[in-house]
Amino acid sequence: MELFYRSTRNENVMLTASEAILKGLSDEGGLFVPEYIPKLPVPLADLAGMDYQETAYVVMKQFLTDFTEEELRGCIRAAYDDKFDNEEIAPIAKVDGVYYLELFHGPTIAFKDMALSILPHLMTTAARKHHVTDEIVILTATSGDTGKAALAGFADVEGTRIIVFYPKGGVSDVQRLQMVTQKGNNTAVVAIHGNFDEAQSGVKKMFEDEKLKEELQKAGFRFSSANSINIGRLVPQIVYYVHAYGCLLKHEEIQEGEAVNVVVPTGNFGNILAAYFAKQMGVPIAKLICASNENKVLFDFFETGTYDKNREFILTESPSMDILISSNLERLIYLISGRNEAKNRELMKELNENGRYGITGKMKAELSDFAAGYASADEMKKAIRDTYENTGYVMDTHTAVAAAVYEAYRRDSNDPAKTIIASTASPYKFAESVLNAIRPGEYEGQEGIALADELSRLSGTEIPKAVEEIRNAEIRHTRECDAQEMEAAVKEILGLR
Repeated sequence: MELFYRSTRNENVMLTASEAILKGLSDEGGLFVPEYIPKLPVPLADLAGMDYQETAYVVMKQFLTDFTEEELRGCIRAAYDDKFDNEEIAPIAKVDGVYYLELFHGPTIAFKDMALSILPHLMTTAARKHHVTDEIVILTATSGDTGKAALAGFADVEGTRIIVFYPKGGVSDVQRLQMVTQKGNNTAVVAIHGNFDEAQSGVKKMFEDEKLKEELQKAGFRFSSANSINIGRLVPQIVYYVHAYGCLLKHEEIQEGEAVNVVVPTGNFGNILAAYFAKQMGVPIAKLICASNENKVLFDFFETGTYDKNREFILTESPSMDILISSNLERLIYLISGRNEAKNRELMKELNENGRYGITGKMKAELSDFAAGYASADEMKKAIRDTYENTGYVMDTHTAVAAAVYEAYRRDSNDPAKTIIASTASPYKFAESVLNAIRPGEYEGQEGIALADELSRLSGTEIPKAVEEIRNAEIRHTRECDAQEMEAAVKEILGLR
């Protein structure tokens, strides 16, 4: 049976999976959501015998129903291959009784690789299915990791261009170097004078601009997105939560049907939404624990039922979570409203006009699957230091936010459930912050790329290829603009002015 996708803001929009992937965002600004969440088609016990690629097929074929088996298996084969430095793709490290799902073994050493390794293949397959002749322009805002992973995925992919906007001064040294050294004749990187929310809002504004759309069409271009607003990003993320459960079964860490908690450090809400979808599919997940840094807009939302972005934007050492407008939360709002697009549209209008909205008591009751917490900079650093000193395991700053939040949750709730923490980036991406957490004051002022050798010595791990590659790489992208000049920058890059 074919599964169609609806817009969160217009009930009359209904697209196939391939159409939704190509489009990225609905014309009125809504996000695409499947008409229903399909159930896993295999018993849980079967997951234990599947490798990552087979799990990916079993999960994704339920959502991407207009892709043939040959097409989908081809995309999976091309995505999850030796570009990952671990043949398990997403291995699990058991550390002090907690299961760290390591999502950073891909080519850009962050969890975004899990979806952005396959999105270009899904998109070009979709374009062929619909006989698209326009050049697809991937327009992306990044808080650090999406940008490089999208650039790596789409570099020199025929029929595509990719333009990435990142906040100048708002990403780590390694994240910046990964982007500005990116090769590929179809790639462009722009530093904006502003924060991630301004970059993301600028991208969404361009998607919703009908006049710009017409201008692009005349020139033979069409926009699509590599951000997690694209359903082609979200669906592949569901896979690793399903696979993680299978791995725990395989290694007899849990019994079949035993419920586990999942802790996710999140800013844009895509990664934890994927875990929520995995739960809806039938994976026994007890609590979904949403971990925030000091930009705790999501924590406050789960506590109060009010989403309010009217607050100071704080630059932290977990920059990929420095977000006050969590785009993917809209999908959850739509679902907990009973798929009421009118209610969702009303709330999103309030957010756009007033910077805040409040959900009903009935909607808040639908959030019982979730718990939430936040960690200060000191708590994040303590989690890195304590874990290293007690076990020798080194984690990055975002994973440490999740670890600190989980420690507080476990202490306050006495919840004995076994727990998976989504480990979203390699510590090498944030070497300066990680080393300063372990040995305070010893490395002040030294940049991340120069500290890779010290981190390797301390952790007993090899420096990832992704870091070695940028040590002496040529800077290829130097363009900058103000947040309000993003459209002009796009037109210039595409030769439209």
